[in-house]
Amino acid sequence: MLMALDALPTLSLHDRRANPEAFAKAMGESYAQFGFAVVRDHGLDQGMIDPALASTKAFFALPEDVKRRYHVKGGGGQRGYVPFGVEAAKGADKVDLKEFWHVGRELPAGHRYRAEMPDNLWPAEIERFERDVYALYSALDTLGLELLGSIATFLKLPENFFEGPVKDGNSILRLLHYPPTPPNPEGIRAEAHEDINVITLLLGAEEAGLQLLTREGQWLDVAPPEGAIVVNIGDMLQRLTNHVLPSTSHRVRNPSAERAHLPRYSIPFFLHFAPDYLIETLPSCISAENPNRYPTPITAQGFLMERLREIRLA
Repeated sequence: MLMALDALPTLSLHDRRANPEAFAKAMGESYAQFGFAVVRDHGLDQGMIDPALASTKAFFALPEDVKRRYHVKGGGGQRGYVPFGVEAAKGADKVDLKEFWHVGRELPAGHRYRAEMPDNLWPAEIERFERDVYALYSALDTLGLELLGSIATFLKLPENFFEGPVKDGNSILRLLHYPPTPPNPEGIRAEAHEDINVITLLLGAEEAGLQLLTREGQWLDVAPPEGAIVVNIGDMLQRLTNHVLPSTSHRVRNPSAERAHLPRYSIPFFLHFAPDYLIETLPSCISAENPNRYPTPITAQGFLMERLREIRLA
């Protein structure tokens, strides 16, 4: 049964550990209706989140010419700094009002994915940046795999179904800065879009602005309680599940006039499949009522590059 429009539920990860089936059902129903879920009691240590956020703010406070030293031209925005006014939503005519930094997975020399996953950059000006930020990357990577276990249970797959597909996956931690908004700005902080990846785990959504588009075409505020994270379905998982789990359009609208002078920071973790994972529609998600929308499989890397071109990063 579908939920009311104003009832985006807040789920507790304690419930997953107490009753995995019931948690998977509740989370799956939230995804099936909204493409989003809110999760509290996730176990991420605030003592780890706060230093990463402090390093984030310290970097974006650096002079523009210093930040641009870490912009990798021709790198598709996959590592380091992406300046303000570069990324745009697919099909949008205006760029988003944001700048960001990307951190990816650290791989050993000789790893088979090194060609698709370049080395990280670390700003020398922020002493603790690498330690603080990569600790958060690793924690979100672990939490994401746990949540994928519940998604697998909801889909009636083995709980460990996603362990292989996301092992050494091309996951990205994005440190986002939306500067203060000028009067009558051109565009908004983040135009309506869907995420490319498998699932996104978002820290920092307590600040107003994030909205999702309901099936009825209404924008619904996503306002998690303090300390909770927002988790949404990305296009790769939507494709794998033949839209049983939808990737929902969402945006970050501009602030009200009284808050326009304030910056906004958030930290999404884009969990990805391994580059060579073949995204092929799950047979269990195909039926007479829901025929296969994607008869031709595509690798995760092929899908990623296709989408990076669409959003002007590649």
